[in-house]
Amino acid sequence: MRPSPGAALDGPALNLAELAADARRRLDPVHWDFFAGGAGEERTVRANEAAFTRRYLVPRVLRDVRRRDLRTSLLGSRISMPVLIAPTAFHRLAHPAGEVATARAAAEAGTIMVVSMAATRPVEEIAAAGGPLWFQLYPQPDLDFTASVVRRAEAAGCTALVVTVDSPVFGRRERDLRHGFVDLPPGLVCENMRDASGRVRAIGMDAGLDWARIAWLREVTTLPILLKGVLHPADAALAVAHGVDGVLVSNHGGRQLDGALATLDALPAVVAAVAGRLPVLLDGGVRRGADVLVALALGATAVLVGRPVLWGLAVGGAAGVRQVLDLLHADLNRALALAGATGPADLHADLVATVACG
Repeated sequence: MRPSPGAALDGPALNLAELAADARRRLDPVHWDFFAGGAGEERTVRANEAAFTRRYLVPRVLRDVRRRDLRTSLLGSRISMPVLIAPTAFHRLAHPAGEVATARAAAEAGTIMVVSMAATRPVEEIAAAGGPLWFQLYPQPDLDFTASVVRRAEAAGCTALVVTVDSPVFGRRERDLRHGFVDLPPGLVCENMRDASGRVRAIGMDAGLDWARIAWLREVTTLPILLKGVLHPADAALAVAHGVDGVLVSNHGGRQLDGALATLDALPAVVAAVAGRLPVLLDGGVRRGADVLVALALGATAVLVGRPVLWGLAVGGAAGVRQVLDLLHADLNRALALAGATGPADLHADLVATVACG
């Protein structure tokens, strides 16, 4: 049984649902709602998790799974498991060390953290924690400023650029509106939005963002470019045609367009459109190792987790984030063995059955 939202735990969390309950108890309710909430009626927030409940594994047996290896390579980085930390904003709302603590945990766990443009610690400090970093970018209408942010991420050692393409305007997040949460508390700012003068700019969405801007970014940077927010297979095919280096099947955690398709439901068509020509990643709703296994079997190269990282951060700082990653690693390792697989390369769509709800 899942614990009630405010319940205290008798011992360490055994799963991410228990960790979420502990985080909710510790966080300011306004900040909990910011992290947990989504756009509109939050249909898509719920759909991301529900999509995994409709998938069941069809395990193989007698496969000799004594030697399992979760490691994988992604755009030049060798990582401990096909699970990355998704870009999420405002980590200092969860813990004073903020994104630096998150990066420290990622480095210890041997995986990639994607640094948010809306981080509350500067990318240089996050990079000092060690470990591979990618940088998430909202392309700004001011091209010179956008280019300066990209150069700053490069100088800090980020090895890929994750460009959010599903946000021409801000989603309407009713929990935040109800609380009047429209700005960070005093003393906290989006540190990666400082310009050369030291002024912190507001993050702007750009309704004019198009494929020409992606081509412009390719001229600005030599970093690999991944597009975050691809759900339609036609856009995945266009991404291949425009020479990007990867796509991230994402609906922004349900925080932009309410009613958007769950990412797991969108994944197979995107994978088919890409046809193995570039990596396909997925975020949204991953809570168990079996969820990771399902996504990989349906064609994802790796998955990213967002909200669970914030729960761990709120509960225990870097140690709490490490707990999230360790839980997922152990759970995936166990699920691989029970499904008759020794690693990601053994996972194929025949291991997954879809069962309609109701």
